[in-house]
Parts: sequence; structure tokens; C-alpha cells
Amino acid sequence: MLCHGPVPLQNEPLMTRPQTLGSLRDSGYLSRSIKSEMRENVVRKLRAGEPLFPGILGYDDTVIPQIVNALLSQHDMLFLGLRGQGKTRMLRMLTSLLDDEIPIVAGSEINDDPFAPISRFARDLVASKGDETPIQWVGRDARYHEKLATPDVTIADLIGEIDLMKHAEGRHLASEEVLHFGLIPRSHRGIFCINELPDLAPKIQVGLFNVLEERDVQIRGFTVRLPLDLCLVFSANPEDYTNRGRIVTPLKDRIGSVIRTHYPVTRSLGMEITRENAYTARDSGVTVHVPRFIEEIVEETSRLARVSPHVNQASGVSVRMSVANYENVISNAERRALLCGETTAVARPADLQWLPPSSRGKVELTIAEEGGEEDRLIQRLVEEATKVIFDQRLTPKMFRSVIEFFEQGGKVNVTGNESAAEFLKPFDKIPGFRKQLQELAAELDPPTQTIAPNTTIAGHVTESLRSNAAQVEEARLASVAEFLLDALYAHNRLNRKPQGTITQYGS
Repeated sequence: MLCHGPVPLQNEPLMTRPQTLGSLRDSGYLSRSIKSEMRENVVRKLRAGEPLFPGILGYDDTVIPQIVNALLSQHDMLFLGLRGQGKTRMLRMLTSLLDDEIPIVAGSEINDDPFAPISRFARDLVASKGDETPIQWVGRDARYHEKLATPDVTIADLIGEIDLMKHAEGRHLASEEVLHFGLIPRSHRGIFCINELPDLAPKIQVGLFNVLEERDVQIRGFTVRLPLDLCLVFSANPEDYTNRGRIVTPLKDRIGSVIRTHYPVTRSLGMEITRENAYTARDSGVTVHVPRFIEEIVEETSRLARVSPHVNQASGVSVRMSVANYENVISNAERRALLCGETTAVARPADLQWLPPSSRGKVELTIAEEGGEEDRLIQRLVEEATKVIFDQRLTPKMFRSVIEFFEQGGKVNVTGNESAAEFLKPFDKIPGFRKQLQELAAELDPPTQTIAPNTTIAGHVTESLRSNAAQVEEARLASVAEFLLDALYAHNRLNRKPQGTITQYGS
């Protein structure tokens, strides 16, 4: 029988921990159920002000309170949300709410509690050796098991099956020793997760009834019943969780709490999540600066996709789309610097043309939009996102001199590989435009770190540092100027024509 109480040995070094049943009993160790263990650790973390899910952003006031309430209520949980909402990541982080290590009967396949063994192997061992029963300590990560639900999953995978090899070794078919335990019994005294629960066949879902309600399993009609100590957690898509979905109703009834997740509620939060998860620390020797307005366009593209009638909203648009797109923007700027032999680069709107490869497969089009439209839709979303970010702070009227430049026959060709100075050269004909660009750069891309031209090292001005700062500033101005061209095109104030690898802006 499990007793509730403290676990005074959980933080002791492994060598000092009891290695036999007798020494474990003498140490004062008390067993707890898995849900009591998680509840007590949640209470301890809350009192200490420790974060329960470090690195998870935007859920502090919405999702995490739902999880905490479920844990305090000792519920099994189902995380319900669209793809890319951090469901699996949070499920795996539940192991942080387990003790560092717990004792089991050494050699047990199902983490038998030394004080309350449930398998035939552990019961026989304890009966024969008594206080000399060897004890093994199991870490928290080994107490989490996960299964991705697929149509080919069987009851044998989850619950267990008769092991014919054990039978061939001479063990009788009527003996419990001939059983091979599935993932659920092997998760005894731990957490078992089923990802995408609706994909399980209905008869397999029915097989979970006893586990959720009675906390036991029966294998192949054996009279043996295993009273398991489990925390069961699941994930599912909302579309599959409706009355017309693929989860049988009695199974829903047995799940204690359903936790609803969501996408970032603000653009700035989405940008923060993207920066946290993107691969930005490049090792090529090139330093890439991504202006804030480029970050905003990348995130806004995903946000627009989440409300677009051309995108299947039941499937969702994953946060992974923003992350992958952000990484590709950095990569194209990095590629440009490597080709030009530069050590610094600033991302430009021209880099956004490479978003389709990193967006494909992350948006699911409606049936009417099938047939090669995916890339064009992504480009349209980027153009609309550019217009949205522009309209936040600026208006076309502010750039009448630029519009007049093009109306008078001015043209600008963009390849995405030209230097910033080369790109800006045509605009030098517009009086006061460079100063306007400098003011806009400060507003659209507030510097987080500046390299002052007069920085000294050991009393000497470093020319390379001064030159680098000038190059970065020039590249920032070029990025802002190209952003203005794309925004004015989105407002139908100038034309944009692709000509092979060149994009030409003109009247």
C-alpha cells in the first residue's frame, strides 16, 4: 500500500542511498503515488517562485494556470491545440515535477515499488530475499515514456502480450512470467504520454478505459491484474476532438482536464518566441543583423496566414513557420556576405523572397487553392505583411519625393546581392532622402548595440572597427530604402517587375 509523505533521500548522492530493502526501510523513506509526488513538487515550486515551464513564453496567464490546477487536482490531462503550440514540449517538461530519483526493485521491468511490488518477478524476489532485496535508483527522465499514436498501434504495444520466447524457455503459458509488458505497465510510477490521441484506433482507445478509470490492466485474458500508478497525458488537435471527431466519448469522460493551448496573442510575443528558438549563432565568421521591421514582417506573415481564407485554419499555421522563415532570412543575408567577402551583413526585404522554401508544408491550403498556388500565396502574404508593418508608423504621403523620382523615369534594379552603396546610389538624386532614411532607420530599427566610430582600444582608434560600423549603417539604410520600395509597391504607388534574377522598381 502506498503511503503519502516526504522523500528525505531524493537529493542525497547516489553512493549514500540505500541499496537493499532493509536499509531503505531503516532510512525512513516513504513511498508516494506519482500524482501526489507531482502535486507536492508543484506546491514547492509555487511557494519558492520557481518557473514551472522555463522557456515557454506567452502562457503564464492562460495555459499554465490550467496545467497547475490539473496537477493540484491530480488529474490526467489532454493538451488540445493546433500544431506548433508547444504541446509536446510542455508534456516532456512535466518530468521536472518528478523527484530526482526513486527506488525500485532491482531488475524490475515496471519500476516496482520495493514496499508495494505488483509484478510476479518483484513479489517473488521480495518474498525470497526479504530485507536483502537489492534496490535500484531510477532517474526522472527514465520515468517518462511517449508514444506517437498511429493506426498500426496495437494493444500489445501499449498493454502487453504473451512472449513466446519465454514460453519456449520452459515457462508455462498459465504463468504470469510468460508476459511481455507494453509501454503502459513499463511506465508504472511515471508519466505516459500518447501524442495525437485521435489517431488511435477506436478499439485501442477502448483498451485505455480501465487504465484511466480503474488504474489496472489485463493482458490476454489473464486473471492477473496490475494496479498501476500512472499519470496519463495526451495531445490532440481540436478538429479531432469535436463530437464528429475520432476520440470515443467515454474516453473523453475519463480524462480529468483538457488544457487548451493557443498561438502567440501579440506580434511582439511571437517575435520573442522566434528569436528564442531560431538558429542564429552562425559559425561562418559572418555577423548578421536583422532589422526589427524585417522580424515584424516575418512574424506578421504567419499571423496573416492564420486568418487567411485560403489557408485551412483547422490545420493551423505552426510557430515553426516563423522560426524557419527567420532562419532563412538570416541565411540569405549570410550567403550574400560570404559571396561578397564581407564579415557583416544586414537582412533586407530582398531576403524575404526566399521564404517559400521554408514555408512550404507549414500552410495547408483549402481545396479550392490547391495546384501550385502555395508559393504565390506565401509571396502575397509577405507583401500584405510589408504593407501592415509600413502602415503602423508611416504613410505614402511622407515619401512624395521618392514617388516623383520614379514618376520622372527613375528606376532601381535589385538583385539582392549588390552592395548597400550600389543600391543606394540612385537615391542620391533625391534631395534630403538619405537624411530621411537615417531618421527612419532609428525609428524602424532601434539599435540594440552600436559600434561607435571613435571607439578606442588601448588608446588607439581601430580603423577596422570604424569601417565596419560605417558598413553596417550603410546596409541598414539600404534595408530601410528597399522596405519603402516594397511598401509603396503594396500601396500601388510604383511598379515592380521581375526580370529574371533582377527585380526592377519604376513608374
